[in-house]
Amino acid sequence: MEPGSVLSTYPLTLSTAFLLGFLARQVGLPPLIGFLAAGFIFHAFGLKPDPTIAILADLGVTLLLFTIGLKLKIHNLTRPEVWAGATGHAVITVLVFSLGFILLSAVGIETFAAINPGQAVLVAFALCFSSTVFAVKVLEEKGEMLSLHGRTAIGILIMQDIFAVLFLTASTGKLPSLWAVPLLAALLLVRPVIYYILNRCGHGELLPMFGLFAALAVGVATFDLVGLKPDLGALALGMLLAKNKRASEIADNLFSLKELFLVGFFVQIGLAGLPGWQDIGLAIFLVLLIPLKVVLFFLLLTRLRLRARTSFLASLSLANYSEFALIVGAVGVANGWMNPSWMLIIAIALAISFVAAAPLNQISHRLFCLLHDRLQKYEGPQRHPEEYPIDLGEAVVAIFGMGRVGSGAYDFITGDFGEVAVGVENNTNKVSEHRSKGRLVVHGDATDPDFWLRARHDKLRMILLAMPEHQANLYALRQLKEGGFEGYIAALAKFPDDAAELERAGAQVAFNLYEGAGSGFAAQVEPLLAEMLGDNPRDRLHNEP
Repeated sequence: MEPGSVLSTYPLTLSTAFLLGFLARQVGLPPLIGFLAAGFIFHAFGLKPDPTIAILADLGVTLLLFTIGLKLKIHNLTRPEVWAGATGHAVITVLVFSLGFILLSAVGIETFAAINPGQAVLVAFALCFSSTVFAVKVLEEKGEMLSLHGRTAIGILIMQDIFAVLFLTASTGKLPSLWAVPLLAALLLVRPVIYYILNRCGHGELLPMFGLFAALAVGVATFDLVGLKPDLGALALGMLLAKNKRASEIADNLFSLKELFLVGFFVQIGLAGLPGWQDIGLAIFLVLLIPLKVVLFFLLLTRLRLRARTSFLASLSLANYSEFALIVGAVGVANGWMNPSWMLIIAIALAISFVAAAPLNQISHRLFCLLHDRLQKYEGPQRHPEEYPIDLGEAVVAIFGMGRVGSGAYDFITGDFGEVAVGVENNTNKVSEHRSKGRLVVHGDATDPDFWLRARHDKLRMILLAMPEHQANLYALRQLKEGGFEGYIAALAKFPDDAAELERAGAQVAFNLYEGAGSGFAAQVEPLLAEMLGDNPRDRLHNEP
């Protein structure tokens, strides 16, 4: 390898990004904060942006949109809280922000002196977006992607992505190819063929390869071919595959790859540059406007029949600026609609917004508990269909999280003791699926502080926490203890240190999923083994021919 070659910078880049990401995690922050810091440090020491980092960043965002599509149902975008919330927020934000910038220019504020009405509207439009990358990472880490507030936030972000795509298409002055509609229709026609290929890929390395093929070779390439935004093709292909029963398996297989590529995205933002003091001051001013975005989201969502908690958590996950702001800014600069200095200002504001929003989202549930009484009064008289009071029936056992483990526990308990259990699941599609199989499952969120206010639970004696994310189980456990639940609590864990933390928090039993899998499997064959080997299995084995 030649000194100074591109590859020679890789060990330094990877080491710095890893160490700063590791340090961020040790102090309770998401690793992405460390990755952003790594980018700033690289720029400060004169390291030029590496084309490979840009490629990794693009792949990360593309796979992110693809995996979002895999979990997204079209009907989710038609919900009022999604389309009306996104549209109303965008219109009001652009009007208020642009008028504010024009007013600051008119009164002689130096920083805004050169901004004209057109630039003010464009900057305001860039700032109305929230980050899909950030929100998805935060929601995934907390296990809340399928909760009502998670689905609402993601739906709003998808609508914002559509607004951005419309702007980018219009900014070119060119319409998509005449082949766009026929080609998109052709994708729908060949969906059975795509499903057939997917179902014959097995569970090995072909499955993630199929995901890459669908996202990049089919989705991105097809949309690029007809003049549509390529990334949107990955999202569309994900949505096309969302109804397939293996969609979640593809997303799980691509998870680590997507996370690795997204490191490049966050490092790239930090590499955008170091501003002067005036630019930093303006960037901080823009960050101070974010609470206005959050308040506006909250007010709109509560008016659209969501409870205060759901509205607050969804709004807080949108409390940042978006990578699309940089894309809109780049288009504005390229077309002469925006002063180039705004690009660096927006980049710094974006990075600061990530740094500020990350710890707030980590303690979002605790924040809501602190603000509960003040926020509750903003709820409207009507309720969203998913937020009506919850009837747990005559159950004495509640199982939170009706995935494979929770479903197995439910079937075991009801098979041995009768209809004494109820399942609680935050994914409405899974609730419907379980009910079609005869299981008593209700829609609810174990991390919701108001859950026990909405549910009649005086007969419950045992609770099993079987949600896939450790933080969700831990938070629900703490909620139960703080609420004075005196029954038996068992929780699921994937690692020994997670199990120990759950037991310290008050769980009577913390079941290690991986350690218990072998003993559970052996327990299933124990009766057959006893029958085969008789009373003296050791002698029987030695006597076998």
